[in-house]
Amino acid sequence: MATKSNKPVWLITGCSTGFGRELVKQLLAKSYNVVITARDTDKIQDLAEGYENNSLVLALDVTNKDQVQEVVVRTQEVFGRIDVLVNNAGFGYFSSFEEGEEEKIRAQFETNIFGLIQITQAVLPGMRSRKSGHIVNLSSIGGLRSFPSLAFYHATKYAVEGMSEALSLETVPLGIKVTLVEPGPFRTDWAGRSSLHTPLNISDYEPTVGERMKATAGYHGKQKGDPVRGALAIIKAVESENPPLRLLLGQAAYDLANGKIDLLKTDFETWKDVTIGSDFPEGE
Repeated sequence: MATKSNKPVWLITGCSTGFGRELVKQLLAKSYNVVITARDTDKIQDLAEGYENNSLVLALDVTNKDQVQEVVVRTQEVFGRIDVLVNNAGFGYFSSFEEGEEEKIRAQFETNIFGLIQITQAVLPGMRSRKSGHIVNLSSIGGLRSFPSLAFYHATKYAVEGMSEALSLETVPLGIKVTLVEPGPFRTDWAGRSSLHTPLNISDYEPTVGERMKATAGYHGKQKGDPVRGALAIIKAVESENPPLRLLLGQAAYDLANGKIDLLKTDFETWKDVTIGSDFPEGE
């Protein structure tokens, strides 16, 4: 079936809030074909108003494998293909490591990692057959730098980083591009209603975990990152001839990422002799 326009088709997960929602708005305004998804379609129906000819609203819980397959099939029926997949669905979880609750930890991994895997695997065959496509995975500066209170969130984002880098090496020769988006603090609902919390009850962690939780709550709604500008930056990267594997968003992300490089170099160089000394001597 022919697409409704010659513009690329974007499938975006987690469109009820944050980057997903802003991406939809900007893409529809640019006349792209957009598949708008969320677990509760009542929260995204408004996005399609006035854009009925180039949008499709579908219910999608990325942890539901049957629903993932249904969304991919329906998108292909309506638009004929999927050019860009944006894995945006995900949430944060605040807790000390010691007090982390298994149910919440597993829920985060199911959405942030396994949900991403499921829909990407479902979309790849079509992209591979056309030798064209772009996978955009929403990571975080938290996929490069770690902070107290977010150990399990970091674990999911570090996983997304590693998987995406490996995926890019497998798919670039097939014409499929991969981009990791690594935002710093943005004025989304990530640190608000979209996140889970386990109250801190162990006073030993108050100076680290407790202070970090308070700081995060204190700047919620005051973050420097603008979701609209962030969404436009993602679109610009996808539209470019040579998109980056990693796209940092915001001054904080830029500074923190470069700080991580410095930390790595310090350890590498300080322990260089010990590192190299673990090899067999020359000639053995």
